[in-house]
Amino acid sequence: MRRLLWMLAVATLGAAASAWGALLGVDDARHLLSRTNFAAAPADIESFSRLTREQAVDRLLSGMEKPRVTPPPQWVSEPVVPPSRLREMSVEERRNFQRTNAARGLEMRGWWVQEMVITPSPLSEKMVLFWHNHFVSSQQKVRQPQYLYRQNLLLREHAMGNFGAFLHAISRDPAMVIYLDNASNRKGQPNENFAREVMELFTLGEGNYSERDVKEAARAFTGWSIDPEKGEFLFRPFAHDDGDKTVLGRSGNLDGDAVLDILLAQPQTAEFIVCKLWREFVSPNAEADMAEVRRIAGVFRDSRYDIRAALRALLTSDAFYAPQHRATLVKSPVDLVVGTLRQFQFETGDAGPFALVVAQLGQNLFSPPNVKGWPGGAAWINSTTLLARKQFLDRLFRSEAIQPMKPLPTMAAQNTQGTQINSNPAAEMRQRLQRALAEIHFDSERWLQQSGGSFAHAQRQLLALAPQQPLPPGTAGIEAVRRLTQDPVYQLK
Repeated sequence: MRRLLWMLAVATLGAAASAWGALLGVDDARHLLSRTNFAAAPADIESFSRLTREQAVDRLLSGMEKPRVTPPPQWVSEPVVPPSRLREMSVEERRNFQRTNAARGLEMRGWWVQEMVITPSPLSEKMVLFWHNHFVSSQQKVRQPQYLYRQNLLLREHAMGNFGAFLHAISRDPAMVIYLDNASNRKGQPNENFAREVMELFTLGEGNYSERDVKEAARAFTGWSIDPEKGEFLFRPFAHDDGDKTVLGRSGNLDGDAVLDILLAQPQTAEFIVCKLWREFVSPNAEADMAEVRRIAGVFRDSRYDIRAALRALLTSDAFYAPQHRATLVKSPVDLVVGTLRQFQFETGDAGPFALVVAQLGQNLFSPPNVKGWPGGAAWINSTTLLARKQFLDRLFRSEAIQPMKPLPTMAAQNTQGTQINSNPAAEMRQRLQRALAEIHFDSERWLQQSGGSFAHAQRQLLALAPQQPLPPGTAGIEAVRRLTQDPVYQLK
């Protein structure tokens, strides 16, 4: 009780002091953590409530230096299978190769979800996921999962670095070269896919370039390809168009790097990226706050595209903490699944199969629906997915009544010769999910004690607004927790 009274006092003082930049207080600390972490843990809320905005954000950003804790699948360092080997395969060998890649893709999704559940740096994972949905590639087209894993490492390397260096690096990424068809972009037969998407989706946004700019930029990226035997980026001089080109008013013998630098020089690029960060962390309607977006974009440009500087400016802004921006973001499937597992400290030895739940709810990692990625926001919710979300949450808190399944073999890596270990890796993943749900454990009494000792305080911690469906009198224990997670407000952050 004494701890709860102290936290309420801090909240009151923090609300009064926020006007002149003092303590965050409990409510603002919860808001910051719910947007930047997958869940706002009670201890973190208490700790952050005693910090100023700047101190809190600096602590979050400094925590992003922590390394990954989940070992990757064993096969990630294997060489990709070159097209020449694929052409030599028999029908059965090719079928086994496809099964291998499907199993590895599932394993890779599980690896990432496991890391998100146990990471000491959730903001790092959220930023990698943000860039995964910005610089989109998909296993359906790239096929060999080693390419997607290496791209994930590239996203991690640059997620909070320099956007200019990031743009140059991702443009040479083999998964990106394959996904946007630049391997077939050659002199005399330019392929415009990459040139178009680097303008429309990666930098400028629609309406800030012409069709002629796309055609000229495509010529500049001719010869940017991959070595099919090594699976690495390769520039092919004989396929490059070295004639003069004009892109966004700049003329000369432009190559791909020159075009990327021209795009980075446009003011629209910083605004476009900040708008996407705004929709990720503040509200779905960046256009309603364009004055603030442009101010932060100015910080971004002045820092020479330091992503950390842009994020710091956004998270310390008055707009981020404005009342009208509370509970305006719909939790993505990753937010809902990973956040719930983290929020309630579920004990499970195998979080990887929850990647299947994330996919069933509409966010299949490493397989966005198209080059624009997941639209997010209200698109996450429809009659089907809302029911599935509630069923998943209900199942979590009723898992103690489910009988454990017999142990299943762990999905092992397959070799490059296509050795098959399971003809239906998706079915095995579903079995592993059933086992994980059966074995999961939630200690409601311990969680309640850590959350302040009362469900009134637990409710304040879990929900961004007052619940639409208040708890009936006398509701307690795991049933009260279950009812809170079934409230529509739990779907928001």
